[in-house]
Amino acid sequence: MQIKILRDKSSLSRAAAEHAANSLRSLLGEKTAVRLVAATGASQLEFLEALCSASDIDWSRVELFHLDEYVGLPVAHPASFRKYLYERLVNKTGIKRFHPLNGESAPQAVAEEVGREILSGPVDLAFVGIGENGHLAFNDPPADFETDEPYLIVTLDQPCRQQQVNEGWFATLEEVPARAISMSVRQILRAKEIIAVVPDKRKAAAVKACFAGAISPEQPASALRKHAQATVYLDLESASDLGPQTAAQFGANLPT
Repeated sequence: MQIKILRDKSSLSRAAAEHAANSLRSLLGEKTAVRLVAATGASQLEFLEALCSASDIDWSRVELFHLDEYVGLPVAHPASFRKYLYERLVNKTGIKRFHPLNGESAPQAVAEEVGREILSGPVDLAFVGIGENGHLAFNDPPADFETDEPYLIVTLDQPCRQQQVNEGWFATLEEVPARAISMSVRQILRAKEIIAVVPDKRKAAAVKACFAGAISPEQPASALRKHAQATVYLDLESASDLGPQTAAQFGANLPT
């Protein structure tokens, strides 16, 4: 794993998008189809906008999976991750093969069905974020590092649910669903390359816990340190608690 630190959120988003676009172009030059996992949430907005504006990517040959979705939330709800990906990635690029996680009914059956699809071939590239509680996808602490199941039904902890309120996706904590379908940690790590987009001061404590502390289910995104081709993009705010020594350990220099 390596870390790259940019001056601000906009610079981070552009750099991560350029990296992602170059990886997609390279993969599409080698393969007839590319299998991609994409994250959602406020942290990914500028990144996905920049990526969708990149040129020379044949999105019609990209097969898309996503990380997680709330159980019981309609696709028309503003916080639906299916809605997010349709509006901000699928419809903008013309992706033809998308495997949405429909959590409105029979979530276990959906997890198993999409799980079979994702296990049918290798995942080439995954975009992820890190939650304020250190979660990876919706794997809140303590995360299950051992299961081989590609998708799980998980219970969301209060810090995770409160983050969704603070970001404006829900008006109150009571409105946030208590359960979700989430890609497992092991399945995320099966991707050949991972790009993590992690801006903002509110992520600083989680960044420090995951990358300056132990690799542990209590800091779920610390699992990224096990992946040789993972790159974590931070800005000065999200990296503010990390310290120059830890940043240097992962190949990063704090911008001057």
